[in-house]
Amino acid sequence: MKHNNFGYLLGEGFRAVFKHGFMSFAAICITVACLVIINSFSLICYNLNLTVDDVQKEMRIVVCIDENYTEAESKSVGSDINLLDNVENARFISREEALENFIGDSDASLFDGLNAQSMRDQFEITLVDNAKVEETKAELEKVVGVADVYADIEVGNALATIRTVLYIASIAIAAVLLVVSLIIISNTIRLAMMDRREEIAIMKMVGATNSFIRFPFFVEGFILGVFGAVLSFFIEWGLYEVIRKAILNTGLEVMKIVPFTEMLIPMAVICAVAGLFIGIFGSLMSIRRFLKV
Repeated sequence: MKHNNFGYLLGEGFRAVFKHGFMSFAAICITVACLVIINSFSLICYNLNLTVDDVQKEMRIVVCIDENYTEAESKSVGSDINLLDNVENARFISREEALENFIGDSDASLFDGLNAQSMRDQFEITLVDNAKVEETKAELEKVVGVADVYADIEVGNALATIRTVLYIASIAIAAVLLVVSLIIISNTIRLAMMDRREEIAIMKMVGATNSFIRFPFFVEGFILGVFGAVLSFFIEWGLYEVIRKAILNTGLEVMKIVPFTEMLIPMAVICAVAGLFIGIFGSLMSIRRFLKV
């Protein structure tokens, strides 16, 4: 494509946005609505995933050391525990601390006959991947000096399943919403092209190539996509913060809700990529039928 032709077609694309103002406005509004829905669902899944992560981080495996081991020998067992692949941290709990934890906030007089020697040295294990709690429990039981291992395998597996389901569901629903958005915006732009079909037909009859005709619509879709992406980003930002603050003010925060600023760059990228994809491919899909003259 020659340089002068490129400039002409680029200008035609810009002019078309304002020439067909109402339909351009409608296309941008639909793009914004679709992106807000996609982004809102993505943010919900993201916060749910963070909530599951926090719950998983609170999970601990408690390892009780052989009661015949001295405190020094018990601490040496910790070196072997830390060598296991899925162990992130092993915090030593002495017999005295274990007794304090056992009594907790209860009346100490109820446990007058209980002393630290009645307890066992322990390790509180934090895992790298809580989905592997069952395998890690089996490995801990093989460590010399370990008497008992207490782990809630059912909860660990359930949380791992929830994370997997959230991951698959978020990708699947986001993909479906993106396809639906593409179809809607394509049909909207197609309506805008109806009054330009004669112009396209004339250009075809005088020898214009498909790429020559298609380029202004590419530029038009690009501009519409940019406008839609920018508007949806700031609308989503505003809506998210309003809802987040409203939930925090009620004091009924059922899941972790992070400030939008913590997701600023990822959300900007998602809006930009999705907006341009919808705008550009929506325009190119719409013009295909009009090129068949």
